[in-house]
Amino acid sequence: MDKNVEKVVTQLRDREEEGLRKYGVSTERTDLTTLQWLQHLQEELMDASVYIEKLKNEMKETQQQKKDFNNSEEIQYHGKAKNYKEQPEND
Repeated sequence: MDKNVEKVVTQLRDREEEGLRKYGVSTERTDLTTLQWLQHLQEELMDASVYIEKLKNEMKETQQQKKDFNNSEEIQYHGKAKNYKEQPEND
């Protein structure tokens, strides 16, 4: 079996066990209507959208920090600014 599939299967089993411990029910429960199941799904997807937005923002910030660093002419080294841009050689 593909190692990625195996990892997902393991995670699903772990999640099932945690759900049973935490809530005492599985998805085989029969006390929810289809509309209630859809509500649960919608809430999970909204959470996922929030996580995606957070990670996108972190990536944007990291990219901007790299861009700012690469555009910087001076780097602080032991409290002293040094210009590390290429300087012409003195012959």
